[in-house]
Amino acid sequence: MENLRGAHAPTSRMRVTAKVKTFVLDTNVLLHDPQSIFKFEDNNLAIPVEVLEELDSIKGEQSTERGRSARRVHRILQELLPDSRSMHEGVELANGGTLSIIINPYLLDTGRRSPAMDRLRAILPDLTKKDNRIIASALFVQERFPPPTILVTKDVNVQLKARAVGLESEDYLNDKVPETDEEASYAEVSVNVYELQRFCSEGLFEVEAEAAKRLSLNEYVLLRSDEGKTMPARYYGDALVRRLKIPDFVKAPGGIPVRARNLEQQFFMDALLDDSIHLLTCFGKAGTGKTLLSVACALHQTHDDHSHYDGVSISRPVIALGKDIGFLPGTLEEKMKPWLQPYHDALEVLIPSKPPKDPQFASKKVSKKKHKNRDDQLYATMTPPQPVQNGHGGHGGYGGGNGGAVVKPYERLLKSGLVEIEALAFIRGRSIARRFFILDEAQQLTPHEVKTVITRISEGSKIVLIGDPAQIDNPYVDARSNGLVYCHNRMKGQAIHAHVKLMKGERSKLAELAADLL
Repeated sequence: MENLRGAHAPTSRMRVTAKVKTFVLDTNVLLHDPQSIFKFEDNNLAIPVEVLEELDSIKGEQSTERGRSARRVHRILQELLPDSRSMHEGVELANGGTLSIIINPYLLDTGRRSPAMDRLRAILPDLTKKDNRIIASALFVQERFPPPTILVTKDVNVQLKARAVGLESEDYLNDKVPETDEEASYAEVSVNVYELQRFCSEGLFEVEAEAAKRLSLNEYVLLRSDEGKTMPARYYGDALVRRLKIPDFVKAPGGIPVRARNLEQQFFMDALLDDSIHLLTCFGKAGTGKTLLSVACALHQTHDDHSHYDGVSISRPVIALGKDIGFLPGTLEEKMKPWLQPYHDALEVLIPSKPPKDPQFASKKVSKKKHKNRDDQLYATMTPPQPVQNGHGGHGGYGGGNGGAVVKPYERLLKSGLVEIEALAFIRGRSIARRFFILDEAQQLTPHEVKTVITRISEGSKIVLIGDPAQIDNPYVDARSNGLVYCHNRMKGQAIHAHVKLMKGERSKLAELAADLL
């Protein structure tokens, strides 16, 4: 092996055996998981010096998860590589592998030639780009040492460029959930008609041992008899399933009653209303009712003196679809309003601005057919919000008081603090007690970010993670590595966790067709 100068001698501690591989890490892998350094078992780990340069430019981002991850990686590397000698020679890790910092001599001395670097310059001539320089460092490692060299990156384009120059490349897979077939929204358990009748009367049933082995704790099931009769239930462990505990409807204070419109929504309501479930994950495509039902059930549990929670906290990642519109002016609530507009829409539905007509006249004008086709919203039983006196002594809008300006009824919930808008950028260090926390679009977050949010939840609180794993705008996560599916996969079977998958769209026939066909 050629005797190299100190600038690139750090590879000297790399182990060379038939079974050992050398993994070269891209910057985005370390930002995604700073602990990834310890997750490559007894293989060689190489970090190009260009990665340190990129981390240095990111570490100053004070209010972002990227900035925190970059600073965390720096601290880890400082502990592992405390002096110049360890930086030059590399170190052995506790798991049996090695860690080295790579400096590519071909980038320092452009007069030096090699077949791999000639191929790189022919395909990727612009070596001022950090990505191309990282690929060049990985090629240098591949050229010098026998074990297979693999560039690990979460950037798909870098993977493709690396393969184009003859370098093996792959995604960071440590935090990806196992690849499985499409998961059904619920399991079915076969029973006879007598067992189903007994379950209906007693609310409890013991399933066969074989069926129980296939079920996870708090998994939702459908009991089905040979005659086609069905009954929804939830698995409580010890081969026991119990009947769902859901009311006829839920209702926000001063709003309209809402009830489940399909079987999966019944499962969702049962988990939302069960205070023994502290973590709920929900997958669902657009229009399945994730947002509306979660808000309705949250407000239903916070509007009286005997409620389990002091209020509702709502948040979602600030990740735009397509080009964003730049910085937004105003207060935190004003900045977050565009991102949380779906919740304003849901609150507008649950607590309409226009009060209902007098029930004694409404019943005469609405035919029985219209009552039957109504969207399961019982307007006739709604308590209308009361107008309040405005600043001039007259009646302003509902919940108003700003000189006659109309204030939407749900805005009273925001002003009183019953409903709170949370910005994820400032959630670190918080301790959220006795709140019903709804985290929307959770599929946009990394597993580390979801962990950061969940570890903020204190005693007496509940957190609901909802999203669609098929709709991801974050370039560094996918359907198997995002925080929502990762959380469901790791928490599955825990007594305080439940999971629901919503399949049927209820927004409109058009929205359902678009979600399925486009």
